[in-house]
Amino acid sequence: MKKTKKLLACLTTIAMSATIFIGCGSSGGGTTQTKADPAGKTTITVWHYFDGQQQQNAMQNLADKYNKSQDKVEVQVEFVPRAELTKQFTIGLVADKLPDIGLVDNPDMASFSAMGLFADITDKMNSYDGKDQFYQGPISSCQLDGKYYGIPLGSNDLALFYNKDMLSAAGVEPPTTFDELKTAAKKLTKGDTYGLAIAAPKNEEGTFQYLPWLISTGAKFNEIGSESGISSLQYLTDLIKNGSMSKEVINWTQNDLEKQFVTNKAAMITDGPWIIDTVKKDAPNLNWGVVKIPKDKVFASDLGGENWGIIKGHHEAEAWDFIKYTQQKDNMTEYCADFGYIPSRKDVAESDDKITKDQVMSVFLDELQYAMPRGPHPKWPEISDAMSTAMQESFTNAKTPEQAAKDAQVKVDAVLK
Repeated sequence: MKKTKKLLACLTTIAMSATIFIGCGSSGGGTTQTKADPAGKTTITVWHYFDGQQQQNAMQNLADKYNKSQDKVEVQVEFVPRAELTKQFTIGLVADKLPDIGLVDNPDMASFSAMGLFADITDKMNSYDGKDQFYQGPISSCQLDGKYYGIPLGSNDLALFYNKDMLSAAGVEPPTTFDELKTAAKKLTKGDTYGLAIAAPKNEEGTFQYLPWLISTGAKFNEIGSESGISSLQYLTDLIKNGSMSKEVINWTQNDLEKQFVTNKAAMITDGPWIIDTVKKDAPNLNWGVVKIPKDKVFASDLGGENWGIIKGHHEAEAWDFIKYTQQKDNMTEYCADFGYIPSRKDVAESDDKITKDQVMSVFLDELQYAMPRGPHPKWPEISDAMSTAMQESFTNAKTPEQAAKDAQVKVDAVLK
C-alpha cells in the first residue's frame, strides 16, 4: 500500500507540469501486454504520444523494418495521447499492465526512473559500442544517480532566428554576446516591431526558453538565486523595460513566436528547428537566418527531444535488441529526418550532409554541444514551476528580478532537500 501511494504521489507531481514536447504528439492508448506471436515471435509493445501523421508513420516504419530484419521479435507500436500517458503509466504500475518500451519527454525520464518504471540498463550501456558517441546533453538526460535508464530517440535545441533585412537596415550584425544582443534589439525596435521575442508563459515552455540565459551566465539549473542567476533574470527584464521586448511574451508560446517573426513583429526570436518548415510556408519570401543564442560567459542552449525507456521486468533483452537496432546509422538518419530531430549521436549527425551542409540545421547541430538537459531531477516539474513563476513575477514588475530569483531559489532548495 505504501508503495502504491508513493507511485501515485510521484506521478501526480509529473502530471502537474505540462512538459514541453517539441515535434511530438499523442493519441489513444491501451494496456497491451507482451505475448507470443502465432509465428513464434515474442511480441513487444512500444507506447508513444506522437500525434503527427508523419511521426506516426516513422514509428511504424521503424518497427516494420526491425520486424523484417529478424525472426525472433515482433514490435507493435501503440499511440497513447500525451494527456493520458501519465495516467496509463500510473494504472500500469499498480496493475502491472504496461508496454515493454515507453517513449517520454527527456525531462520526465528522471521522474519515471525514480519511481521504478524503467529498467536500469547501466550494464547494457557500458558494453554498448556506441555509448561514447552521444552528445553529453542527450545522454545525461537518460541518467539518474549515475545509472542509465534510457537512451535518446533524438534531440533538438534552441537558437536565435533573425530577419536579415531588418538587421541590415539597422546596420547591425547578428549578435554573439549579451551586450551585442541588447544593442541590436534596441536598434531593431521600431513601430510595432520588437527587437527580440522569447516565449515566457508560466509553464515548462517558459522554463525551456529561460534556461539558456541562466546557464550562459555560468549558473546551474538549481542556482537561479545566485548572483549569476539573478543577472540572467535582470537581463531579460531590462529588455522589456527598455522596450526591446514586448510585455506580452508572458503569454506567448513558441508557435506564437513564429507568427511574430513571419509577420515582421519581431526581428529576432529564440526557437527550434521544428518551426523551420512553418516559417518557409508562412513567409516564403522572408530573408532570415539562424545563429547560436548570444552568450554571457558561455554559449548555452536547451535540450529538447525524447528518450526510449525499457519497462522494468518486461522482456528487457528483446526491448534492448530493438533499441540497439534503432541506433544504427541508416535507421537513425531516416527517422530523425521524419521527426525533425538532430541525431543524438555525433557520428550520425556529423556525417549527415542534410544537416552539416545546411546553413540553418548546421547551427542547431553546433548548438547541440552546448544544449543542457532540464535537470535531470525526479522533481523537475517543481523546479521548473519555480523558474517560470520567477520570470512572470519579474517581467510583470510584481517583484524585482533579485527578489523573484531569490524566492524561486527558496522553492528550489526545498525541493532539493
